[in-house]
Amino acid sequence: MAIKPILFNTEMVRAILDGRKTCTRRLIKPQPDKKHIYPLGFVTDSTEKKEVGCFGFAANEYGGSIQYVKPPYRYAPGDILYVRETWKKAPNGYYYYEDWQRNDIADVTKWKPSIHMPKEAARIWLKVADVRVERSQEITIDGIRNEGISSMAVHAGDMEIALKEWKNLWNSTIKKNRPDSYGWDANPWVWVIEFERCEKPEGV
Repeated sequence: MAIKPILFNTEMVRAILDGRKTCTRRLIKPQPDKKHIYPLGFVTDSTEKKEVGCFGFAANEYGGSIQYVKPPYRYAPGDILYVRETWKKAPNGYYYYEDWQRNDIADVTKWKPSIHMPKEAARIWLKVADVRVERSQEITIDGIRNEGISSMAVHAGDMEIALKEWKNLWNSTIKKNRPDSYGWDANPWVWVIEFERCEKPEGV
């Protein structure tokens, strides 16, 4: 078991706390090139002895090639993740921006970005259940639901409307200069990381 960080924005932190979000999709970087279009699963890296994903291309029955890709922070089933969120330290402990925003509490002091949150400040702990690869457009209605979207369309199972909502959310996370590579229409390969809430490990 390894303990690793994972970042979520305020909206997704709320979805995790509400029990709506049990999955996240992260871009594979770099994307497999045009020759390597078949996901082959995971292999053990011979130098680092860690699991990495691989994509393959068989030119013919005599040969082919493999392109390796690494999950963020080498996430693997069984890993424990501590959620980094927008935060700040106070004399009596830590404050979390999601709480203040949800309760509509006025605040003028400076918050610290999630990437700078130390492990000891984390309040949300997750256990990785599964890591796999798929194309972004392969998402199902259950996948959209597990991503934390809780609209009426999702509850009703209306895939057409739910997919539009997910498409808009996905594109909102992509840098404006990269839609052709990573936007919804590009149908990029993504890591699908499934998780469940857990307690903070003893001794951490």
